Amino acid sequence: MEKLKIVKEIKSKDTITRTIRISGATYDKINEIADKNGIKFNNVANQLIEYALKNLEEEKPITK
Repeated sequence: MEKLKIVKEIKSKDTITRTIRISGATYDKINEIADKNGIKFNNVANQLIEYALKNLEEEKPITK
């Protein structure tokens, strides 16, 4: 699988505000990546989520 490379992206105008809960360790790691790359926390979080969704191995639905 190809590794994720964090990039500075132009902010999308197609956004939805949503509150999520994440662990403190996950928050700290995302914040560290954002600081290291000089970009906002949300930008990193969105890139991580998009990467995960693109590389998600989908299971077949369970049929009864």
